[in-house]
Amino acid sequence: MEPPYLKNDHLQWLAMEYYDLNGSSIEVLERPPTALEFSRLVNASRPVVINGLELSATRKWTNGYLVRKMEMRRISVAVTPDGRADAITEGPDNKLYFVEPFVDHMTMEELLSRLATNSNQSEICYLQSQNGNLYSSTYFGGQAERDPSEFEPLRKDVPPEIPWCSEALDRSPDAVNLWIGDGKSSTSIHCDPYENFYTVVRGAKHFTLLPPTEGYYLKERWYPHGQYTRSSNTDLQMTPSPPTVSHVRWSSILDPNEPQALPPEAHPIHVSLLPGQTLYLPAGWWHHVRQAPEITIALNWWYDTEMRGMSWILLSFMRKLCSPGENCEEESMTN
Repeated sequence: MEPPYLKNDHLQWLAMEYYDLNGSSIEVLERPPTALEFSRLVNASRPVVINGLELSATRKWTNGYLVRKMEMRRISVAVTPDGRADAITEGPDNKLYFVEPFVDHMTMEELLSRLATNSNQSEICYLQSQNGNLYSSTYFGGQAERDPSEFEPLRKDVPPEIPWCSEALDRSPDAVNLWIGDGKSSTSIHCDPYENFYTVVRGAKHFTLLPPTEGYYLKERWYPHGQYTRSSNTDLQMTPSPPTVSHVRWSSILDPNEPQALPPEAHPIHVSLLPGQTLYLPAGWWHHVRQAPEITIALNWWYDTEMRGMSWILLSFMRKLCSPGENCEEESMTN
């Protein structure tokens, strides 16, 4: 095994070489690409902002419309005390944990009412189930009748796939998700094994992006698992999971936008999406997401990444070079 300093040198060289060749600019397309054009973007594996995607949801989804369509259906909503679900949090024993949210069930009217309240709240709601809550892999596996959705009344406003995207990737999505929240919630920095096609319906999303070559700067660790729980009507509390539950590998950087959270060698890219704008986020790209203060609604289509060839191997190799516990730096969480 190579000495740690050699690994550091290699990772630093790779990050700088990538930046020198690509910079930190983001291409903006004024219209959706053709399948051939999009396949070239996927091959380059760089984020792209796309204008002009027309969806019924963008035109129709006012609060009143959503409440009328959803009526009294119960939906699953993530609830946390601080708006940070799936994030590193200090537990009651002063240790750091990867903590998942408490999942509450409420009507769309109740969710929108809570989000519309501007006063400080002890509990923050964010619809972010990420499990294909609009369309799941079962739907695309030819079993649409076996893929019930909490948001069935809204499906007609959201296409199950983007034709030119599916044609370019030669597959249907693995999941289509609906996100509803506000500025009190954020998504901690992470990367996904999906080609991510993310569009804003209402409000605004603010992304901080880092390429796979700079994951080295995010100081991943293995954290014990925890979850917010609630007994009866009591306040939320962070409950460590049993030791048999696997630890979770996650970045120690709480918010990459905080001063000095990232080293000066890092090159974060900042992208804001407004209604009708779409971000193509390639597999393996790190992203932290904030929202506008007002109610923000977004949709995303997750397509499985291509694991043949070199791209997936290189992504895995870069993370392996800085495996948690090896040649990484201090064990504390960085704010």
